[in-house]
Amino acid sequence: MTIELRDLRWAIIASRHRSLRQAAEALNVRESTLSRRLRDLEYRLGAELFERTAVGTRLTSTGDEFIALATHILAEAEAVFARIRARGRGECGDIVIGICMAFSMVNLLAILAEYGRQHAGVEVHGIDGSRAQLLADLTSGSVDVFLTAEAHPVWDGASLPLWSERVMVALSEDHFLRASPIVRWPDLAGARVLINRRDPGPDYEAMLLARLGEQCGCILIAHEVCLDHLLGFVAAGHGLTLVSESAAGAHDSGIVFRELHDDDGPVRIRFAAYWKETNRNPALRPFLDLLRERYSDVAPSVSAR
Repeated sequence: MTIELRDLRWAIIASRHRSLRQAAEALNVRESTLSRRLRDLEYRLGAELFERTAVGTRLTSTGDEFIALATHILAEAEAVFARIRARGRGECGDIVIGICMAFSMVNLLAILAEYGRQHAGVEVHGIDGSRAQLLADLTSGSVDVFLTAEAHPVWDGASLPLWSERVMVALSEDHFLRASPIVRWPDLAGARVLINRRDPGPDYEAMLLARLGEQCGCILIAHEVCLDHLLGFVAAGHGLTLVSESAAGAHDSGIVFRELHDDDGPVRIRFAAYWKETNRNPALRPFLDLLRERYSDVAPSVSAR
């Protein structure tokens, strides 16, 4: 037995009027069409819903029960349809953001706050990890968008340049370079440099080796810890490290920060968003639109393919 939602709606409208003529006018259909549809519904149910008299129609006791159930079913269906429409517009659902946790959350927090205000029905989930793992998650679809340092020779999907930040040298309070207002690349020759294997640590290592060369005499000491813990090693005198400017406030006990300069001025590192162009999650598009709006002065998104 098949009963359409239209059958339920027409029966409910008919129950609210004293005659089929008035109900048909409300539905903008012919009275004969409505009458035939209701009788067909009663036939399929095997029960009389309306008592028809010379002065009009009224519900039977079975009809009362049916209309109550039909009203509930229609309300539930409309709620489901509304959620589906909202999901299609990106107004509800879920979005998973892969986050490079080795940089400060300052910019990301501002983005998430604005996205939350505009799309309160979307649940935002964050996940961190290594660059390789998050790119794999991005490829598999378990992550919708990945925010990290810009250099990505292995990614063949879409990308959007975001903000850039000055690179700072984190030093212990008794380090000899603390007396300098700025630090230049040659100043780091022969230094003990703590390199975080978490992003963007590998990019800082690549910068260092590109500027000073493999024979620079630097002692590179690898760590795989959160930024706050890495800065704790710096404060304890185990070496210096490189961080982005917004991350400079992550640890202020026993640490001093100095700008890193080259011949053109402050050295900067840029961050970017990466995603699959085939991703059909409706919640992703508004998030990307927000990024484009917020960083409209940066080059538009491109595909690496």
